[in-house]
Amino acid sequence: MTATRTTTYPGLAAVLVVSSIVGVLVGLAVTAADPVPGLPEPAVVVRVGLPLVRVLLDMAAVVTVGLCLLPLLIGFDRPKLAEPVLAGARRVAMLSALVWAVAALVALVLQTAELRPGTNVSAAAVWDYVGTVGAGKALLFVAAFALLSFGLSLWSVRVGESVPAELRAAVSLFALLPLPVTGHATNWRWHDLTMISMELHVMSAAAWTGGLGAVVVLLAANRTLLAHALPRFSKLATICLITVTATGLFNGAVELVVNPNLPLFEALTTTRYGALVLLKTACLIALATLGAKIRWRLMPAIAAHRPTALVTWAALELAIMGLAFGFAVILTRAPVS
Repeated sequence: MTATRTTTYPGLAAVLVVSSIVGVLVGLAVTAADPVPGLPEPAVVVRVGLPLVRVLLDMAAVVTVGLCLLPLLIGFDRPKLAEPVLAGARRVAMLSALVWAVAALVALVLQTAELRPGTNVSAAAVWDYVGTVGAGKALLFVAAFALLSFGLSLWSVRVGESVPAELRAAVSLFALLPLPVTGHATNWRWHDLTMISMELHVMSAAAWTGGLGAVVVLLAANRTLLAHALPRFSKLATICLITVTATGLFNGAVELVVNPNLPLFEALTTTRYGALVLLKTACLIALATLGAKIRWRLMPAIAAHRPTALVTWAALELAIMGLAFGFAVILTRAPVS
C-alpha cells in the first residue's frame, strides 16, 4: 500500500537553529579577549548581536537551499505522491528566503556599526560602508539574490513545479558565493585560492545540511518518497563531506601557517583560532561517523520501507551541524591569536 502521509518534523529544524546559536555563544566564550586600552569597542548589542544575526542568516540560507534541492532529490516520476510535500516545501522556502534577505540587511547595519563604534548608524553611513568595504557590497548582493530566491519561491507557490527546480536551486546556491567576503579573514598572499576554497566550503556545507534537513523533516514519515530520495541525498552528502573536509583543512592550515609568530602545531593548540579549528574538526569527525551510520546501517532498511530510527540519528547530526555553523561564524571573525 502506497504511503500518503504528509507528517513533518519541524522540531528538527529547531534543533539545527538552536544548536547553531549555542555554537556562536560557545565560540564567543572561547575567543573572548580583554579590550585594548584606548581603543573604542562596539556596543555589546553589536559584538554579540552581529554573530547571532550572521548565524541566523546562514540558517535561513541553509533551509532555502535544502528546500530548493528537495524536488531534485525526490524526482518527478511520482507527482501525485510528491506534490503535497513539495507544496509545503515551496511555501517554507518562500519564508526562509525572505528571512535570509532581512538577516543580510540587518547584518549590513550591524557591520557598519562595528566599524564605527560610539557613533550613530545612519542610512548614509550604511551606504558609505557599502561603497568602501567589500563586505558591504557582498551583503547587499546576498540580500538581492535572497529576494530573487523569494520571488521564485512565491512564483512556484502559485504555479507549482512549472518553475524549474534547477533554477531555484541554482539561484539559492549562487547567493552563497559572496558570503566568504562578509566574514572570513584571509591572508592576501593566498587570497584567490582561499576565496575559491571558502566558496566551495560554504556551498557544500549548505547543500549537505539543508538537504539532510529537508529530506528528514519532510519525508521521514513517507517511506516511499524517503526510500527514493535518501539514496540520492547520500551521494550528494558524500561529495559535500569530501569537499567540506578538504576545503576546511586547507583554509584552516593557510590561516595558521601564515601566522609569523607561531609554528603550525603551536598555533593550532595554543591560540583561540586553533581552538575553534579543533572544535570544527571534532564536529566533522562526528558528522562523518553519523553519516556512515545512516548510509550503511539505516538506508538498507529505509530502501525496504521498514521503520528505522532515522529521525533520532538525523536530529543528532543536525545538532552537530548547527554547532559547526556557529563555530564557523566566530572562526570567520577571529584573528589567529
